[in-house]
Amino acid sequence: MNRDGVRKSLWQEEIKNIPASININGTYDVAIIGGGITGISTAYRLQRSGVECILIEAFNIGFGTTGGTTAHLNNFYDTTYAEAISKFGLSNSKLLARSAKEAMEIIEANINDNRIDCDLLERSAHLFALDDQQKKKLEEMMEGSEKVGHVMIPIEETSYPIPFTKAVEIPGQGQFHPIKYISGLSRSFLNSGGTIVENCRCNSHSEEDDLIVLKTSRGVIKAKSVVYATHIPPGISRLHFTNSPYRSYAMAFTLRNGRYPEEVGYDLTDPYHYYRVHEINGEKLLIAGGEDHKTGHADDTGECFSMLENYVREYFDVDLVKYSWSSQYYEPVDGLPYIGKLPGTKNIFTGTGFRGNGMMFGTLSSKVISDLILSGSSEYERLFDPSRVDPIAGLTEFVKENISVVSDFIKDKLFVEKIASLSEVSDGEGRVVKYDGESYAVYKESKGRVHLLKSTCPHAKCEVRWNGAELSWDCPCHGSRFGIDGKVLTAPSVKDLIKVNEKNI
Repeated sequence: MNRDGVRKSLWQEEIKNIPASININGTYDVAIIGGGITGISTAYRLQRSGVECILIEAFNIGFGTTGGTTAHLNNFYDTTYAEAISKFGLSNSKLLARSAKEAMEIIEANINDNRIDCDLLERSAHLFALDDQQKKKLEEMMEGSEKVGHVMIPIEETSYPIPFTKAVEIPGQGQFHPIKYISGLSRSFLNSGGTIVENCRCNSHSEEDDLIVLKTSRGVIKAKSVVYATHIPPGISRLHFTNSPYRSYAMAFTLRNGRYPEEVGYDLTDPYHYYRVHEINGEKLLIAGGEDHKTGHADDTGECFSMLENYVREYFDVDLVKYSWSSQYYEPVDGLPYIGKLPGTKNIFTGTGFRGNGMMFGTLSSKVISDLILSGSSEYERLFDPSRVDPIAGLTEFVKENISVVSDFIKDKLFVEKIASLSEVSDGEGRVVKYDGESYAVYKESKGRVHLLKSTCPHAKCEVRWNGAELSWDCPCHGSRFGIDGKVLTAPSVKDLIKVNEKNI
């Protein structure tokens, strides 16, 4: 299975492309753009409700973050209930807690109704503080959880060989195989009369009268409503100023001593580490994640894998590293996702800003967006409204992140390294360089073949940066990513980097 980088996750090794329709003629009730958990869950839910849907995916189902998740299913979020109470009040925080419970119920119902074999298991979670500062945060989390009716139970021991100062157990969590899950939902969607078109990129949309016209790489699609399930929508809207792209790293290990934890686990470092166990082809694997950083802001992304591996080896009896991969997510400025109508449009919907809770918020998006399309309202629409403006809840992060974007834009434009010849780029190296007044993204393969591109991201004209771990060009401003051939890997850009003939420079 293809994915948005050179490193495949353990989920993407064993699932092939699903059979999909190729006909895109006609007018549909809803067009869904994006073949991850958000898009497929929404398409399935709407089609089951009698709405004629088409789902298009630029590459293949599970190509992006859904294929790179570690697939934790939690009834608590990265934004803690204590933080939510302080920013949004107790009533909204109780609604947030109910949303987590409902997302879990939707996943279970989808699996049971469609008999999807996706390794679903209920697990308790162990959440542990490693020092006094983390202990204080955990105590605040416990107080907030109690106020919204979320259960955290203090424990004296965990199943993780990691020293801690305080720990809690949270019952009723879960895990599954994300690609098996969305593949099963995709088949049910197709069996219900839905249409899926892979290798179909949406290049633009326009609202015309009562229809939305999508221009795609496979032709024109017309629909009454559109859902952008692309992790963040294309174009430039307020959502690109209220969300920031981040990379997270994951690895899967075998353990010599066979002591695999039964519970999912989390520490409270910043960024935090997270753990779970999954069995693939009869072999148990410890999956660990962490070392998150803003996209395009690590000088050596390969070092992030090394740091994660060294950290895990410090506490676990590691035998082999079986898989290593990274994935992208978006941080919202006020801590809650944006799910609903795309600002400035009539019948275009989106879901973004899921933080590290993509499986849960992607699932919840299917309900929120479906309810808005089918009935015009949702009990969660105000809480997750993409048009919301709350200067108290998100002002500090808004200012910080957008100063960072401006700084990246200016710095990369002014301080590009100048070279006299492409021979200065070593084999296996990727660099953004300036030659004769123009900036280029140059990657030279180990055998000397040169890939030469204009380095300016088509989305908002920022300069891309090299990601050596995934062999990609990543935009530090809004998270667009491109392969060594310049092809788009990750939205919001819908245009490739411009290829340059080496003879022309």
